[in-house]
Amino acid sequence: MPPRINLPTGWVTFVFTDIEGSTRLAQLLGSGYRPVLAEHRRLLRRTIAAAEGAELLTEGDSFFLAFDDAGAALTACLTAQRALGEHEWPTPEAAPRVRMGLHTGWAEPRDGEYASPEVHRAARVAAAAHGGQILCSGATARRARPLPAGASLLDLGLHRLRGFDDRERLFQLVAPGLERQFPRPRTADVVAHNLPIQVTTFVGRQTERAELARLVNRHRLVTVLGAGGSGKTRLAVEFATDLVDEYPDGVWFVDIATVTDPGLVAFAVAAVLGLRPEPGRPMVDTLVEYAAPRRMLIVLDTCDAQPASCADAVSRLLAGGGGVRVLATTREPLGLPGEVVWRIPPLSVDPAPDGTESDAVALLLDRTAAARGGRQPDPSESADVRRVVRRLDGLPLAIELAAARLRVLSVGQLAERLDDVLGTLDAGREIPLPPPTDRGNTGNQRDTVDLAAAATGVSSSTPATRAAARSAVERHLTMQATVTWSYRTLGPRAARLLRWLAVFAGPVDLPTVEWLLDDDPLDPLSVLVDKSMVLAEPHVTGCTYRMLDPIRAYAARRLADAGEEQAARDRHVAWSAHALERAHLGPDGQPVTLSLYALDPLAGELRAALRWCATGGSARAGLRLAGGLDQWWRERGLAREGRLWLFRLYGRLAETGEAVPEDELAAAYHMHSLHAGGDGEFGEELRYSQRAEAAARQAGDAGLLARVLAGRAAPLVDMGQFAEAERVCREVIDWAQDQGVESEALFAVLRLAELLWRRGALDEAAELLGAARPVEAARPADRGRRSVDMLLGMVALARGDLVAAHEHLLAALRSRMNHGFHGRACDTLNAVAVRCALGDQPLTAARLFGAAQATRAGLRSTPGIYEAYWTQRQAALRRALGDAAFDEAYGEGAELGLDEAVALALGVEHPDLAADSGRFATGTGRSAPRQPSTVDRHTEHA
Repeated sequence: MPPRINLPTGWVTFVFTDIEGSTRLAQLLGSGYRPVLAEHRRLLRRTIAAAEGAELLTEGDSFFLAFDDAGAALTACLTAQRALGEHEWPTPEAAPRVRMGLHTGWAEPRDGEYASPEVHRAARVAAAAHGGQILCSGATARRARPLPAGASLLDLGLHRLRGFDDRERLFQLVAPGLERQFPRPRTADVVAHNLPIQVTTFVGRQTERAELARLVNRHRLVTVLGAGGSGKTRLAVEFATDLVDEYPDGVWFVDIATVTDPGLVAFAVAAVLGLRPEPGRPMVDTLVEYAAPRRMLIVLDTCDAQPASCADAVSRLLAGGGGVRVLATTREPLGLPGEVVWRIPPLSVDPAPDGTESDAVALLLDRTAAARGGRQPDPSESADVRRVVRRLDGLPLAIELAAARLRVLSVGQLAERLDDVLGTLDAGREIPLPPPTDRGNTGNQRDTVDLAAAATGVSSSTPATRAAARSAVERHLTMQATVTWSYRTLGPRAARLLRWLAVFAGPVDLPTVEWLLDDDPLDPLSVLVDKSMVLAEPHVTGCTYRMLDPIRAYAARRLADAGEEQAARDRHVAWSAHALERAHLGPDGQPVTLSLYALDPLAGELRAALRWCATGGSARAGLRLAGGLDQWWRERGLAREGRLWLFRLYGRLAETGEAVPEDELAAAYHMHSLHAGGDGEFGEELRYSQRAEAAARQAGDAGLLARVLAGRAAPLVDMGQFAEAERVCREVIDWAQDQGVESEALFAVLRLAELLWRRGALDEAAELLGAARPVEAARPADRGRRSVDMLLGMVALARGDLVAAHEHLLAALRSRMNHGFHGRACDTLNAVAVRCALGDQPLTAARLFGAAQATRAGLRSTPGIYEAYWTQRQAALRRALGDAAFDEAYGEGAELGLDEAVALALGVEHPDLAADSGRFATGTGRSAPRQPSTVDRHTEHA
């Protein structure tokens, strides 16, 4: 670097250049490389001098430059590339291809050099470029105005630079005299996609892939339509893999089959794109705003699982920006303007014109070799191989199932059995199976219903639901024949097991199968696994077993045809109730502290059991199941789902006239009231609270009535009637004491403590909570929430006692997270944020406030009685920090997941360990001991 050079300071644009493939070029030119390198340097230095850039380092073929103006830096790079391109080099092969990268950042020189991460970022931008290409970061693009005449910046999308955790938006300078077409930038994430990795080879479909490419190139919405098992998903994934280089903002796969609620489709798409909910804003709006300026391909798989919601999300995405394209797979069209529906054909079964085997035969041969340990069928079996794929109509899933059979059958034997099946079920000797009928309790039933319709008892019938019903009737006729072949090879025990396994929604373990049949299922289960009717999935704790959905649907239909559906599904309901009961018990059969994590893996099965109870089974049993999910629904942000199931169960009761004891109705109405309050439906909350009280009084159970009466205060608090709520709580507590069931009034005690805290009666609140601690500790279903500790912490905060607040709040937070009470953990995060704000940790406080709000928005839960307090404390914190610092820290917190936020809160230093704490001070003097407060007297029980 020349001495005494003036280095820019402030917003500096750094430029790195080097010759792409310089080592190879030096080897190619030999002694001729030195003059080429010297001429390359001369041209660059001439350009730099004209643009007043500072040359910091020249080493080999590399330059490191600094400019005080981003536009001048871009102009210098453009001039240099043109000069390099126009120069007469000794030979065309000797022309150096120089790559250039620019980044602008705040930097100040020290001792004639820059020590800044912005320099490293600029170097990584240059490393991402190709020879002849000029790349710049988003920071440079924003400050390089005006651009050189005739030049523009091409947005190449987001890329992860090597060594950096965040993603940088890169731009390519496009101008006359420069090359335009380059491969994707050389970044850490060369491809931006989440396409599933396939474990088996993809066979054939070249014609279909070419046709899809033509359609997707011309149309923004292409729907791949076909029956289940026709290979829609696999083709879409393989085709999309070929397109990852064409979409700078990525190719993203979204599996709609996993979405159980229509309102969550937009959330599923957003989750794949890395977006988080924004408080007070519909998720679809956030999604559309993000996608609008980008070029991306979204693959929506199995849209028929939520057809109406998928159609709405796709419509909004396409209308929001012209760079978004959607490739959908489904059993029925989305029905949107501009939609191109492409029906996937079966695999070709005829040999190609050049004599090669058809796609269907190739697939069967490939899968057979895998099933037989690498051994292909004998060439003499070729005719039978072709016969098999013809009988299977070239359907990929049917071929996969058939190949599994070839472990124990020859191809000829397989062909004979398929002849029996596809020849209209035993060559016409039996009546063909009728098209499936909509039974309302088998197949793909919806987990949720329209709220207004459920509340009024009116059937919710829309074009989308009617279309779904038509699809359920017409689908899988060919697949049904294929599965029938496998079914007809089963013995009586294996066939019965297959039918009964259809009642399960997901994988099951061996003890569950034993419980279902009340018999040793190992032999028939082994037959089903061997015949690929059931998939065995090994885990460290043992195998689980699951059926593919088409097979489950077929088995469910066979279950109904055999007249066993009522017995099997009632048995499944009983198993679900048994599983719920086990979740509350330890290995010794004694009650343990309820952990909602134990209910997470049961959710799918419990929903399936509820579906049967609401459509064909016992509504009374369904109400019991719902009671077991009460806290899980509320703490997972699913209070609305709980209400919907209760509405459906009420409808079933009205339909059947089934008798339900008053105490069980009271419990259901009480639960409904809590769910309505959690969902913000305060009028409904009060209505069902009143119904619960009436039913409880009819039941004559004092404990039940105490629990129900304790809930009367909740709707009053939600409606702002605090004085009346306090009066009700006191009446309930006194009544419960008179009846000898004071422990059942725990909810009233906790609610009263909240109300006392709210109006500043802290001593009374603390005394009340101290008496409530042993009551809570004796109740396994309640003690994991540590509500007493939470409230004692709130009292301590109000008193300014940070030591007690810290100990109580962290005990509550740790317990709530350990036992899965996520909704309540949000309240505790807010409380810890207040403790940090009062303890001179304002940035941590702001982060915790942001994390709590983001999590609560995701759970769609209401803040309840604490809302005004959190708002007040946040406003005070904002004033103390200033808007900019508060918003930055709050935003950082909003990016944290719940586990990360809890880890941050649990890592807050105890006040006694702070540097300015006098509790453990050393020296000649001794500080006076802190006078224990009422709160502290109860800390020993934490």
